Amino acid sequence: MKPGIRGIAKVLGLAACAAVLVAGGYAAWVALDRDSDPSAPDVQSSPALVARGDYLTRAADCAACHSTPGGRPFSGGVPFRLPFGTIYSSNITADRQTGIGTWSDDDFVRALHHGIAKDGTHLYPAFPYTSYTAMTRDDAVAIKAYLFSLPAVHAPARQNTLLFPFNQRWTMAFWNLVFVNDHRFRSDPARTPQQNRGAYLATALGHCGECHTPRNLAFAVSDSHALAGAVVQGWHAGNITSDRHFGLGDWSDQQLTAYLGTGHADERGSASGPMAEVVSNSLQYLSSADIAALISYLRTVAPQPGTPGREINLVAPAMAESTAWAPGRQDAQNDLGARIFEGACASCHQWNGQGQQTPYAALAGSRAVNDPNGTNLVQVLLAGADLRAVHRSAFMPRFSNAYTDQELAAVANYVIAHFGAKAGLVTPDQIHTSRANQ
Repeated sequence: MKPGIRGIAKVLGLAACAAVLVAGGYAAWVALDRDSDPSAPDVQSSPALVARGDYLTRAADCAACHSTPGGRPFSGGVPFRLPFGTIYSSNITADRQTGIGTWSDDDFVRALHHGIAKDGTHLYPAFPYTSYTAMTRDDAVAIKAYLFSLPAVHAPARQNTLLFPFNQRWTMAFWNLVFVNDHRFRSDPARTPQQNRGAYLATALGHCGECHTPRNLAFAVSDSHALAGAVVQGWHAGNITSDRHFGLGDWSDQQLTAYLGTGHADERGSASGPMAEVVSNSLQYLSSADIAALISYLRTVAPQPGTPGREINLVAPAMAESTAWAPGRQDAQNDLGARIFEGACASCHQWNGQGQQTPYAALAGSRAVNDPNGTNLVQVLLAGADLRAVHRSAFMPRFSNAYTDQELAAVANYVIAHFGAKAGLVTPDQIHTSRANQ
């Protein structure tokens, strides 16, 4: 071996050894939670602790990821379809064979803070321990007490289908070392107590950034684009920074309070898809003080710009010229879309976008109709929308079986033009792909 090559090989070898030592040291370090004493007994459960855990479990939105529609609560099996395979959520009931019934408080806290299960295996960050690591130990233990108060469900884990090397859990030790900011929540002295409470709710408990922040090539959230919006599971989670054109900067406190608590805000539209689940499972149960705290915190989030052309148009000309029962102008380029909207949509949504049977059907100001790509609009057309957990009339049927790809693309583009004053870019191929992925 030539001297130069020998030197390079030596450096690479030393680097590899250092990486192994760092990973081994890190694994040993996280084996014990720094906030805990492994010899300490579990906290004794009590009605007060369980009640507190119930509230915190809702605030952390555990049900959305660990409860399948129509299934037993917290028994897992929810699929997360990723570019490199599918991960299924785990059973977090107190079942001793298939759940976490044998887990101690320290086991549970270690999973939330470090992403490591009782048996020492690494969890994938589809479980948002990257956010839960900021949760206090007391809150984590309260959540465990609540989960253990519920009926145990025997539900064996579904097998993940991940491509190599993503199916190698041990590699998460390296990923955690780079991307997990392992510390509990720290109040910012520059914020008010209300803003700090909102920050804790949004980051440590509600983990808003896991959906609303784009991810880098390593699939970690991009801190430099915090809460700027991202596409998750085929849905666009909107920009929730203080930006006035693309975020929440020009929403009133009243609109934000209504949207977070009920899934609808006048002149802003209604929640659908994963956000509707968040409202149904979590946000509607928060106290008015915590909703106010969330809003107070969101006002402080640095504005992030959006994609030009996706600014929200609150009063689209065609919509403004229409009455409830008749359009003010027709788009001659899209007669098919107009005919479908007239026959299947206008009776609920109305031509002026105000909604008839329920305000949840209002389209005026909706982000979905202001997106030229129609990301969420297409999902709603195919899958429908359901917020009946909040309001009994907040429901839209799915149209995936009623219309062709071409017809759904046409009506989507008509809605974007009529209610958002934008040229829709939805194609039949996009509808076909979205239909196949549902």
